[in-house]
Amino acid sequence: MVVCLVFIFFLYCILNLYNMLKNTFFVLLAVSFILVSCDYKEKEKNLTDREKQLLEKEKTFAKKESEYQSLLKMRDSIFAKKDSVVIATWPAEISGPWNGKVICIESNCSDYAVGDQRTDIWEFDNDSTQPITKIINNNNLVRLYSGKFENNEIKLSFKTDSTAKKNVEMSVLLNDISDNKIKGTRSITSDGCSAKFSVELVRSTK
Repeated sequence: MVVCLVFIFFLYCILNLYNMLKNTFFVLLAVSFILVSCDYKEKEKNLTDREKQLLEKEKTFAKKESEYQSLLKMRDSIFAKKDSVVIATWPAEISGPWNGKVICIESNCSDYAVGDQRTDIWEFDNDSTQPITKIINNNNLVRLYSGKFENNEIKLSFKTDSTAKKNVEMSVLLNDISDNKIKGTRSITSDGCSAKFSVELVRSTK
């Protein structure tokens, strides 16, 4: 009888232990599942965040690349325009210094009287943008004309700026051109009066 009771107690203990182990297994299994699920969600969130960051970087890079390409196109356009622009220059037969004589032939200005004359050096030169003509007297630059040469004529112009005390405009037309001599006229308007001059240039031998 005692043996039976002991056996029954032992069996009862084994069953309780089995149930405990079984419950513990399910608990551990559930906990493991929850942990795995949470870890998966965290990894999925991290992956999503990294994908967003990568997308933003790609957008930023694409914007910078677009700006870089625009700058390259602008640079190429500027160089193309620069290369396509041909700056006009004086022909070789005109370029250089000439001895000039200017005589007043018409005037209603108090500063100029008919018969007045002066001699200067007229130097046909070029700057970075256009042909120019320098009027030099006693090694001093007294006038600077902007010029152009077309239809076998030399056209020069000068105008004072807004800060000058007198408003003066000068225009020169030289249309009688030979190897060693150039002739034409110069017109001046100044504060309501005008004067006209004959111009004769002889090639300088210096």
